[in-house]
Amino acid sequence: MVSVVVRSPAKVNVQLSVGPVRVDGYHELLTVFQALSLEDVITATDGDGITLTMTGEGSESLPVDESNLAVRAARLLAGHVGIDANVSLHIAKSIPIAGGMAGGSADAAGTLVACDALWHTGLSREELAGLAARLGSDVPFALYGGNAIGRGRGELITPVLGRGRFHWVLALADEGLSTPEVYRRLDELRDEFAR
Repeated sequence: MVSVVVRSPAKVNVQLSVGPVRVDGYHELLTVFQALSLEDVITATDGDGITLTMTGEGSESLPVDESNLAVRAARLLAGHVGIDANVSLHIAKSIPIAGGMAGGSADAAGTLVACDALWHTGLSREELAGLAARLGSDVPFALYGGNAIGRGRGELITPVLGRGRFHWVLALADEGLSTPEVYRRLDELRDEFAR
């Protein structure tokens, strides 16, 4: 049985500028992404249909059905290349859930890379990034990793060089934050200050 293992990093936004809401409902962003050594490990093995299992802190609270970004990534890639989506996925979670570090996006990006290799689809990084952008704003960065500038809603990636070594201390709350709720609150605060 063939397996493909992909390590997909968490990220931090070293800088994040949030513009107004666009016509498509997203906010215009300008951000500097930096990948961390904190990673989720995605294993893809031949399967019958798409199945997903997860281990790691908090993983029991995550869905393993069609609402999971990793499952959606496998289905999207299979549909794009015109093959049956047959893969057994396992994700070993280390990236904190709802911590703003793009754990779900990292899992989706890792799944695209793993399934591309498992199914021998041979897509270019640019083609995978196009699919990644359809899944979520942070997914394209998770494909590239390293350091990058993100524009648009975050999906337009320009890799940049980084110098030096950075050490991050991550302090996490017991409860995560919902990105849509954070942006909604930002809009409310802007409206209040504009009056």
